[in-house]
Amino acid sequence: MIEAEVHLSLHNFLRSQAGFPSWPHHLTMARLVARALRLGRSALIQVGAVCGYQGRYRTSFVASALMWHGPVIIVAQEAVQQLLLRVEIPRLQQWLPANKSIRTGDAWPDAEFQGLLLTSPEAWLRGQLAGGSRFPQGIPTIIDGVDDLEDWVRHQLTQDIQPDDWDQLMLACPNQAEAIREARIQLTHELFQHPANPYQCYLISQPEIEILGHLYAALETVQTLPEPWKKFWQQFQTLNENLSPSSPSSPPSPPPLFWATIAHRQGLFSLHYAPMELGEILSPIWQRQPVVLIGSAIEPETEAPLFRQRLGLDDLTCLKFSSENQAEAIQLYVPYKLPLPNTPEFQAAFIHKVRTLVCLSATAPGLTVVLVGDVPLKSQVATILASEFGSRVQVEKTCLDENGILISGWEFWREHQRVLPAPHLLIIATLPLPSLENPLVAGRVALYKRSHQDWFRLYLLPAALNELQRAIAPVRESQGIVALLDSRVVNRSYGAQILAALSPLARINYLDPSLFSNTGEENSA
Repeated sequence: MIEAEVHLSLHNFLRSQAGFPSWPHHLTMARLVARALRLGRSALIQVGAVCGYQGRYRTSFVASALMWHGPVIIVAQEAVQQLLLRVEIPRLQQWLPANKSIRTGDAWPDAEFQGLLLTSPEAWLRGQLAGGSRFPQGIPTIIDGVDDLEDWVRHQLTQDIQPDDWDQLMLACPNQAEAIREARIQLTHELFQHPANPYQCYLISQPEIEILGHLYAALETVQTLPEPWKKFWQQFQTLNENLSPSSPSSPPSPPPLFWATIAHRQGLFSLHYAPMELGEILSPIWQRQPVVLIGSAIEPETEAPLFRQRLGLDDLTCLKFSSENQAEAIQLYVPYKLPLPNTPEFQAAFIHKVRTLVCLSATAPGLTVVLVGDVPLKSQVATILASEFGSRVQVEKTCLDENGILISGWEFWREHQRVLPAPHLLIIATLPLPSLENPLVAGRVALYKRSHQDWFRLYLLPAALNELQRAIAPVRESQGIVALLDSRVVNRSYGAQILAALSPLARINYLDPSLFSNTGEENSA
């Protein structure tokens, strides 16, 4: 069987690699992927945050894909594709009894191709959402990095009305030009009344829905609308039907999510809409071919029930590799008496604690990272630290001194942590709970509320746990210190789940310069 062949060949390959980074689950993962290819049964594999950060697991699924006798698709980000093409595949091809053709592209090459195709998540999803014609049905597909799968799908499904589209609408409908112009002016006035938020975007409110409703009525008899507007009105009609008084209190499917982004300096706005739920849309895609989905730390549970429900994944083999390796333990400092983040006292106390931590670690070699989600607070922390530590302090830059201090938001850190040195000290201001000021978050929370579900424990908390585990993965590599300055971890009932997700760890309750001099060495708790 293919599982035994892959096991033996990969075992011999790993033994041949002097100094090759070891991962104890290579053979188990390779056998599971090979089994999924043979049986045509989909699988979901969580490799752990540290392994996901390091990418060592990729050797396993690439070996199975190369040795499988039929065609295979690997879906991965461009940077990962280049790593596979330049490092993993050539190294494995020298040892494995396989001579498979390798191609890259946005579509399946031709009907005769029986090799391995590398493609991007954007290209694969675009092809699948359009009906699957770009990729033949039945070809086993391995999707790498599915922690971000939901974001990839929403990005593909989001449609926009840009400022130029209003001009195109007036050209297409000259008889309604005045009504279009008036609606645009009214929308601009209403949208710019919203209080500023860090995202510069807002859910469409009832007055704005009414303005769009009047414009929709004026254009209802127009036969040929520009394509973006045709799609927009189809979705807007669904929104109106769900919000009308005669509609049932619990509609069978939620309306699309409508929001606007504002460019204050230019005085312009854009409209956007995306489906609220993805499960029904994606469910047919998973039926077209067996898929092996590989992520880092999607959920605490092996079966990942919330992730699977949101993405319409039903019948799967699920596997989660344990991360209880003391070599990956972090030192975790969580102060007990810091004010809660939503209190006026938090900002000053947080800045004082950051200064104390940075001063204590100043003589220790290595990178210090301060993660701050709040934009104004991030700027203030950067200004204060720069006045004391000078050019060592950089805000969201990748060119840093050897003992630099990086001030960063969550998104920048997630995207660039692989090209930066593993920090010896990671300071986290607050838990990365999705902000209700973000319209996508607010819309999904509203859906949970409408269904009388626990939106915090079903959505916000799992999202924060995933973000948190991925953020601290580099610190595990350096066996450094994580200072989590959000006292909700010790003052709220869900704090135990946070600590469990951060395990393995050694709790420290005090600050001492000796802690930083021991970073990277064995620590006992």
